[in-house]
Amino acid sequence: MKIICIGRNYSAHALELKHSIPSEPIFFLKPDTALAQSDEPFYLPDFSQQIEYECELVVKINKVGKSIEKNFAHNYYNEVALGLDITARDIQQNEISNGLPWSLSKTFDYSAPLSAFVSLSELGKDVQNIDFNLLKNGVIVQQANTGNMLFGVDELIAYLSRFITLKVGDLIFTGTPSGVGKMEAGDYLECYLEGRKMLNIAVK
Repeated sequence: MKIICIGRNYSAHALELKHSIPSEPIFFLKPDTALAQSDEPFYLPDFSQQIEYECELVVKINKVGKSIEKNFAHNYYNEVALGLDITARDIQQNEISNGLPWSLSKTFDYSAPLSAFVSLSELGKDVQNIDFNLLKNGVIVQQANTGNMLFGVDELIAYLSRFITLKVGDLIFTGTPSGVGKMEAGDYLECYLEGRKMLNIAVK
């Protein structure tokens, strides 16, 4: 099982971090040790002073595929979830300024809390028309519709499968909208998909 994460897939998020808007998908990998379940507390690590939340729609691959054409990509998933791509922003800024990969800032243990999955048929929604949001201490800080992605889910699957064979159970974190921010001890994060509470994290 691979955790494939897409960077800068919402233009407003790229701009809020003063990055250029990509002309093709940017992706990186997290190890399976980054996964954490909803309701588990998140303990702030001691190696960073700027741990930030990034709420994202997550797609689960349901069959093996390589070099998948965009027109057929919808056959490779039928469930979605919400996840957090928790980022050590101070470390990432150093990595970017020094031309380094986003290894330390993105791959640490429990940096990918994940909700349960729900079928698209149950939602009754097209994957590119799903509303989701994140509340921090009861206040909405991130809110988006998947239609605002720079690269839609089918395009991402087609692109990724050119380079990487996708296997059953692989997860694609599809990118975060604007509104990312610092996590501090005592914070309580809640993620909603089409009004349905999917993920909650107490920060310790």
